[in-house]
Amino acid sequence: MRILGIDPGFATIGFGLVEFHRGDPSLLRYGAIRTPAGLEFAQRLVMLYDDMTELLATLKPEAVAVEELFWGHNVTTGIGVSHGRGVILLTIAQAGIPLYEYTPMQVKQAVVGYGKAEKRQVMDMTRRLLKLDRLPRPDDAADALALALCHGRSRTSQLLQAGLPRSGG
Repeated sequence: MRILGIDPGFATIGFGLVEFHRGDPSLLRYGAIRTPAGLEFAQRLVMLYDDMTELLATLKPEAVAVEELFWGHNVTTGIGVSHGRGVILLTIAQAGIPLYEYTPMQVKQAVVGYGKAEKRQVMDMTRRLLKLDRLPRPDDAADALALALCHGRSRTSQLLQAGLPRSGG
């Protein structure tokens, strides 16, 4: 199964495509969509929509895992990220691709085995699980890969709990 992880935002949106075969993940592609800071905010959202549409058409994921928002201290930035996340969800829905959402704690639990793991632990386990020599950059792409791993591992776990075979991924 080809799973695309998306770390939402409006300035830098991380993406990571992972393929699971018989429960084993392998990295296919990762990177980031960026929108220029000098551009009017509405135009940045249009650019994000266009780039997401192209990304989904090019990568052809079978499922997309998107991080649920965690509101930190900067509400102003959080509002902008929320707008970007809305555009991302709309694009995925229009493409007809199954969408799954995970909290940061769920990602940490699935990737590290501990829901309160530190970010560096998640990044290191992501690197190890995908058998990479170094951490993916930017951090947004590494976060997106962790989301894809979270969904792949959660999906496999759900199949095992249901007593179903893990055919094809």
